[in-house]
Amino acid sequence: MTTHPHPQSVTEKVSCEVCLKEIPLSEAKRFEAEDYVANFCGLDCYATWKQRSEAEKQRDK
Repeated sequence: MTTHPHPQSVTEKVSCEVCLKEIPLSEAKRFEAEDYVANFCGLDCYATWKQRSEAEKQRDK
């Protein structure tokens, strides 16, 4: 009898833009900007990122 190896499930992972934690792409919260997509592990990291980016915009004015 021939045994066949079972294919391993390959889950694509991305890094959270704020805490850099690796998370499965299917679990990531995504924000699509004009030129890129930002991934977040949860709403807390998204809120932190949004607050930082708004503060940077204010400084750049």
